[in-house]
Amino acid sequence: MAADITALTRWVALFRDRIAAEQERLTALDSAIGDADHGANMARGTMAAAANVAETRPKTVAEFGKAVGMALVSSIGGASGPLYGTFFLRLGTAGDGLDELDGPALARALRAGLDGVVSRGRAEPGDKTMIDALAPAVAAFEAGADDIAAAAAAAARAAREGSDATEALVARRGRASYLGERSAGHLDPGSVSSALLFEALADALAEERA
Repeated sequence: MAADITALTRWVALFRDRIAAEQERLTALDSAIGDADHGANMARGTMAAAANVAETRPKTVAEFGKAVGMALVSSIGGASGPLYGTFFLRLGTAGDGLDELDGPALARALRAGLDGVVSRGRAEPGDKTMIDALAPAVAAFEAGADDIAAAAAAAARAAREGSDATEALVARRGRASYLGERSAGHLDPGSVSSALLFEALADALAEERA
């Protein structure tokens, strides 16, 4: 089993749907420690990304990554647009020339996406950012990549656990860091949307297997 363009397209559509369902919660989380726009920004960006993929009908992983990444960069304000956009652009570049990704190839693409986010955002695990969900998710996927659907399910669980763990952290990056100790006791909204990203991937690959 591999993640073909149909499955990758379904991933983005499910991510859009999950963000739409959680938009108000993301806004509430961002209101506590940020500028209260993460929910609206992510809803606008994922809607644009899914629409761009549907319109351009990519044939390769590279075209898919570019369609999603450029739509996110151009439609999401603040830091989240460049970070999520970089994730998909790097994922696409890692799959250049391919029209599907088997488990190990998807693991390499996810790692490339994560490395791009780290490079652009300069955050580390424990900083109370989206990295706290993305990093454990990619590691979990890599650990079980030979079974692509099971790996995606494990990655989704790891992302959620990583996101939940941000509640106790004091922010060291981003706007929340201005609050210092007062940032503890709140989930990082970027980590929550990152968990939704991997839950959408798990659902898309489970549908592909069924």
